[in-house]
Amino acid sequence: MPPRNIPDAARGPRQGRIGLVVAAQALVLCLLAVLTGRLWYLQVPMAEHYQALAAANRTQNLVIPATRGQILDAAGRPLVHNRTELVVSADFHALAAQPDGGDAVLARLSEVLGVPVERLRQRTRLCGPEVSRPCWPGSPYQPITLAEDVDPRLALQIRERQEDFPGISAQQHAVRDYPQGQSAAQLLGYLQPVTEEELRAREELRAQFSGVDQVGRDGVERTYDAWLRGVAGVRTLAVDNKGNVTGVVSDTPQRPGAHLVTSIDAGVQKIVEKALAGGIERARSAGYPADSAAGVVLDVRTGRVIAMASVPTYDPAVWDGGIDQATYDRLLSEDAGQPLISRALQGQFPPASTFKVSSLAAAVENGSPLDGTYDCPGSINVGDRAFRNYEGGAHGSISLHKAIVVSCNTVFYRFGYEMWLADGGIDPVQHPRDPMVDMARGFGFGRPTGIDLPNESPGRVPDRTWKREYWEATKEDSCRRARTGYPEVAEENPQHADYLKRVATENCTEGYVWRAGDAANFSIGQGDVLVTPLQLANAYAAIANGGTLYEPRVGKALIEADGSGAREIPPVVAGRLPVSDATLEYLRDALEDVPKEGTASGAFNGFPQDEVSIAGKTGTGTVTGKRESGWFASYAPADDPRFAVVVLISQGGTGGTVAAPVVREIYDGIYGFAPQEQEQTGAGPGEEGEQEGPGKREPALPGGEPPSELPTVRPDGTVRAPGK
Repeated sequence: MPPRNIPDAARGPRQGRIGLVVAAQALVLCLLAVLTGRLWYLQVPMAEHYQALAAANRTQNLVIPATRGQILDAAGRPLVHNRTELVVSADFHALAAQPDGGDAVLARLSEVLGVPVERLRQRTRLCGPEVSRPCWPGSPYQPITLAEDVDPRLALQIRERQEDFPGISAQQHAVRDYPQGQSAAQLLGYLQPVTEEELRAREELRAQFSGVDQVGRDGVERTYDAWLRGVAGVRTLAVDNKGNVTGVVSDTPQRPGAHLVTSIDAGVQKIVEKALAGGIERARSAGYPADSAAGVVLDVRTGRVIAMASVPTYDPAVWDGGIDQATYDRLLSEDAGQPLISRALQGQFPPASTFKVSSLAAAVENGSPLDGTYDCPGSINVGDRAFRNYEGGAHGSISLHKAIVVSCNTVFYRFGYEMWLADGGIDPVQHPRDPMVDMARGFGFGRPTGIDLPNESPGRVPDRTWKREYWEATKEDSCRRARTGYPEVAEENPQHADYLKRVATENCTEGYVWRAGDAANFSIGQGDVLVTPLQLANAYAAIANGGTLYEPRVGKALIEADGSGAREIPPVVAGRLPVSDATLEYLRDALEDVPKEGTASGAFNGFPQDEVSIAGKTGTGTVTGKRESGWFASYAPADDPRFAVVVLISQGGTGGTVAAPVVREIYDGIYGFAPQEQEQTGAGPGEEGEQEGPGKREPALPGGEPPSELPTVRPDGTVRAPGK
């Protein structure tokens, strides 16, 4: 029987139902596939993650801070070590989670500690641009220090009444201690908590820091922070559902930081600091403001820093446990002399006549004869202006040797002027040679020395390019001053105000021009030339050792906390002076006569030059609106150099009267000369010649001869001096 024809209207609904069934089956299959994939993802790729989450419900990690390494001098004497004290801390988030923000807890804590509650509240604030100190400069995920060096009986009250002090803890912490007091404060640096911003900026730091770690913010504490800090330990504790500890799951011990052995001699450091303080006191008694001072002692044979001091200074212990606003403001205050700044490597000053060693070398290497004769009149005309010797003294026809000994400015003015003319003067040739500029850079001026300390200033070696850039940056202000003048100066000194207005007018219109006066001032280390005391000491060390420029180093070695190994920090050669051996020898001979018969002879009158011959150069720097600053740059012994010593007294007077006596006092300490011994055995000005052989004096350093070997660290962390 043939099939009947099914009407389309009857066939349509049936086929629609079949389609729905198929779609439903497909949806079920897709859901099963998604579910299967999700189960696989949770059980395979994410297995370790969820295992850790599950473990976290029954374990708790306890971070064990690492003991920070000590900082030692060359003989093993501690400059910075650790002491343990009881510290009361707060959990920022635990306090914030309380209904009153932790006010009640802080009030109870105030009664126990005897500390004003407002001070405790201030310490729990997070530091920011609008928040005054005291505040918390670290991460809110770190314990916030509220009180340090707490009496154990008070700490016990807090620990026994924990229900009254939620979010508060009392624990033993290792804190930095400074057995030498304020000595070398800027060189050593200080610690502060790692900030949350730092952790966010560098995620890898999270693996390196514990919640209570601090980081070096300045000095060697900052440079060698990664080695000094060590690695925190982690103890994983098993806990029950009530939070009670039931056992130890794992224990990764902390790894103490390495000890840093420096090249500093603690005894010489104190000699330099005492001598600088005395120099400032004498300058002030003579009517000078003497606002700051700096001193550097280098080992000329290696470039290592034996001492480096800056006055005013401060007590680095002020950073422990947080610093109040008044103290912080004082560290940055100009009225207090900005004691946080190290003038030795951050202060920039005109080097004055100490710079003539570079200018003489430039002149000779540019063709001026070493054995020539040069006129030293009281003044010479450079362009349309007279340039004079100090106090207008004239010396007739002299050698370059005597030009250094008596510090004849006019000889060097002429060198600078003639080189400027040879380069085309105001309309320079396409590629001017600038011999003095090149030589200054060859001596290491105008760039950082590379010392292993942060924030070193580069100094400044001005040239035509620099002057144009400076003019473009200051043109607007110069033109404004050309119109308005200096009414604030005119009230006290109308003549000086008129001079400043003329200078502003010239700078406004053509301040980009490298003039004859710029070249003349450059030749004697004045004008826009700036150096740091460290740069100058490094240059004189290179003259003394035959021409090798080093990158100065404070760090000498890193020793493991248990004494198991040492990593020496070797000297680094930065280059050589671009000066011939003959010129260097000539310079050394001239510098040796400066303390005997030249501008430093008064300061070294009676000093036993037959035992230790000093070589050096005075300098008197001037800046518009300020008093003279005195320099003395030196090395000794002149015939077998070991130490380079440089001193600056800012606004303290001339180099020969204020800085050279301070340098003499430093050599007195290094070589163990007593004042009465100097009077009995010293040679007066003008006496020449040195005794050879047995009469030579060896250093009598306060801490003994700088050791060639390293201190020994015992397993208990105590240090044994070298050779013992």
